[in-house]
Amino acid sequence: MIESEIVQQKQSTNNLLRRDIRFLGHILGEVLVHQGGNDLLDVVERIREMSKSLRAHYVVEIYDEFKKTISSLDPEIRHQVIRAFAIYFQLVNIAEQNHRIRRKRDYERSSGESVQPGSIESIVQELKNTNIPYAEVQEILKSISLELVMTAHPTEAMRRAVLDINLRISEDMMKLDNPNLTYREREQLREKLLGEVLNLWQTDELRDRKPTVIDEVRNGLYYFDETLFDVLPEVYHELERCLNKYYPEDKWHVPSFLKFGSWIGGDRDGNPSVKANVTWETLGLHRQLALQKYEEVLRESLAHMSFSKNIVNVSEALIDSIQSDREAMGNIQDVWRNEKEPYRIKTTYMIEKIHNTGNANVSAAQKYNSPEEFIQDLQVMEASLRAHFADYVADKYIKKLIRQVELFGFHLAALDIRQHSKEHENAMTEILAKMGITPDYSKLSEDEKISLLTNVLNDPRPITSTYLDYTEGTKECLDVYRTVGKAQKEFGRNCINSYLISMTQGASDMLEVVVFAKEAGLYRRESDGTVTSTVQSVPLFETIDDLHAAPGIMSTLLAIPAYRLSLDPETQMHEIMLGYSDSNKDGGVITANWELRMALQDITEAAKKFGVKLKFFHGRGGALGRGGMPLNRSILAQPVETLGGGIKITEQGEVLSSRYSLQGIAYRSLEQATFALITASKLSRSPQRHPLEDKWENIMRGISEQAQTKYQDLIFRDEDFLTFFKESTPLPEIGELNIGSRPSKRKNSDKFEDLRAIPWVFSWTQTRYLLPAWYAAGTGLQSFAQGNESNLAVLKEMYEDWSFFRTMIDNLQMALAKADLLIAKEYGSLVKESAIAERIFNLIKDEYELTSSIILQITGQQEILDNVPVIQESIKLRNPYVDPLSYMQVELLTELRALRENNEDDAILLREVLLTINGIAAGLRNTG
Repeated sequence: MIESEIVQQKQSTNNLLRRDIRFLGHILGEVLVHQGGNDLLDVVERIREMSKSLRAHYVVEIYDEFKKTISSLDPEIRHQVIRAFAIYFQLVNIAEQNHRIRRKRDYERSSGESVQPGSIESIVQELKNTNIPYAEVQEILKSISLELVMTAHPTEAMRRAVLDINLRISEDMMKLDNPNLTYREREQLREKLLGEVLNLWQTDELRDRKPTVIDEVRNGLYYFDETLFDVLPEVYHELERCLNKYYPEDKWHVPSFLKFGSWIGGDRDGNPSVKANVTWETLGLHRQLALQKYEEVLRESLAHMSFSKNIVNVSEALIDSIQSDREAMGNIQDVWRNEKEPYRIKTTYMIEKIHNTGNANVSAAQKYNSPEEFIQDLQVMEASLRAHFADYVADKYIKKLIRQVELFGFHLAALDIRQHSKEHENAMTEILAKMGITPDYSKLSEDEKISLLTNVLNDPRPITSTYLDYTEGTKECLDVYRTVGKAQKEFGRNCINSYLISMTQGASDMLEVVVFAKEAGLYRRESDGTVTSTVQSVPLFETIDDLHAAPGIMSTLLAIPAYRLSLDPETQMHEIMLGYSDSNKDGGVITANWELRMALQDITEAAKKFGVKLKFFHGRGGALGRGGMPLNRSILAQPVETLGGGIKITEQGEVLSSRYSLQGIAYRSLEQATFALITASKLSRSPQRHPLEDKWENIMRGISEQAQTKYQDLIFRDEDFLTFFKESTPLPEIGELNIGSRPSKRKNSDKFEDLRAIPWVFSWTQTRYLLPAWYAAGTGLQSFAQGNESNLAVLKEMYEDWSFFRTMIDNLQMALAKADLLIAKEYGSLVKESAIAERIFNLIKDEYELTSSIILQITGQQEILDNVPVIQESIKLRNPYVDPLSYMQVELLTELRALRENNEDDAILLREVLLTINGIAAGLRNTG
């Protein structure tokens, strides 16, 4: 297309987005009139218009009138106004998500033969155009690996019931694009949408209780059920289609490089509700959903399996397979009765065997004892179908189902176990004391602990006894390992592979886990001296100090033969997790970014000396202040030399609903991730290090040191800061939102170090500071620039030519654009001592202005986010609608806290505060 046509098309699709937002806005207006009369709509419109005017041109008189209007609202009207703005954002988010799907479809429809940038076809085409041979492409596909791990961190503020309504509205809105709809059909759609928005208005968006762990498990399974079970195989299908197109030498079957895992029901760090029995129940629910989905596919395929032996020849293998089933199972009630339709007969036997799978009371021949047995039956059917050219049915149902079984098995997703290192040390101290091995293990030096644990590993005798009585904590610790062993037998070896240790600060923290694994038979020496280990201990390095210590810890571990034998002898792979949230909370965004990069490289070098490959697990949050960024960018942000063993990345909170609620968006996100994986693997085969990178790294080291000092001066060394944070943010109230089963603190403590990173970031997002995502960056960058033109030119060069620096600067731009210090200043009125509020606000404001200024100088832009005008425009459009919720939140917090000072409370007032929290989270598309 010529350039003018492309511009015209973009304008046309943007008009459709505006059309959808207006359409949904009008429907919401009708609901407001229906539920609250014209008075409610008039108040909402008046507040909205004043907010827009203030954004366009700040006038003191309008500001005063705006605040007066908000503060004078009758409580009942105020409650409805808050809900109106909050629901409006849900509708805008739906429209924007649908528009992303529309844009992709429009591109594919209008681009003809051209290939969309960032698509799977674009990278396969690039491999071909750069003369990457067939054999090397095979090697690339064998080497890549990405596991996306769902976590239950309490950041999804939206209830499941509300998500369901949103999904229905989204599906109906997509139908409006159908040009063949009649006038009456459009009217019926509008009536249905009006009903759905009314349903949304009349549905409570707040949970009446904290979710249980099993509630959270079911919430995670929702995404497998709704999207992932179908979308993941489509990603593989598209990759194989492109490979067959550009590399037709052979039929491709791509290895399973892209999978999902979960922490939900396995992560017990700081969550006393996650017991061994909960983990067992979680695994049962995983299997139940996997089998249910397979049965659904088989039942759907029955209608397409009417091939008759009177017309086609079926394979002998299929006939033999049916005969084996008949001998094992007899004439079951639901077996297909028409003997001339063998595929239907076989399918009904398969349905029965799926139904029996996991039932201990059924004989082995009447059920599937492993996913491999199920795949064998499917392969028999597929081969027979292709022999009489029924390729469409073979591809659409059987081949796709084979891929689904390869991806999901009978366990659906690998469940990780996670526990805090201190819990292991406490249990080990008690066990060793009761066995008379050492009176107080916790008091030993690190070297003494390593020596003792290594001896225990080399000794075949157990250190626990069923005759000894242990405390509840130690019993639970041991039960977890026994549950893992039992689960691997019941649900399949791959249902649990990794045991993560939070706050790993020494090699002994890792060895403790291996010793416990030995007690449960998960680490055992065979008669030939080899070791079989079915679960890997995975360190989680979180703070800046931990990141510094990590290479030394891994070198110590890998030098211990008993530990080294726990690695898979074929792959020699070790998983290591890096925490983005706590490192950011500990050292600030610049230092966390830098230290994580250095840790990746240094740990990789340490492992290379032992011939060990590393799979890095990146513990990114959804928010910018916790390492959040689009999936493809987070992959490409890694140093290419650290990708050899594959990648794991956490997917959590609002990221799950924004990426995986709709199939079109889920597909695009996973397609872009696949593009990034293959791109990174291609680059890693001939890594190109910029000749100036050593110089840039030295500069960056200095910037990081200055930024860390600035950050910690405020966060840790300013005696008033913690007071300012707790009083000027809704931190205490966030804990009452009932969005997660896990407490917001690791201990019942008011210490900063015990506050989890999620409520830390969530609180700053609510107040529009977004402080963790940008604070101290300006000081760090300015320490090098210092108004010197040549130094500034170096920073510009770094932004232009160094992907690490460019990603960091662009993330800072996103944070600065979402932050709003005019609104943030309002929260200062919540601080009891105005002098503290003013002093610390001015410190933050000065740093914000410095950071914005230096970034504009580095990028050469006129405004923040000029480089991404779509997002820049979206933020500008959203702000006037978020602002009223922020002002109302300050008013409500003031009232609520005044009551609580006098030991009084008001449930309705609290509810309104919580509604503003939900609404702001939806408006900014971010929690924690």
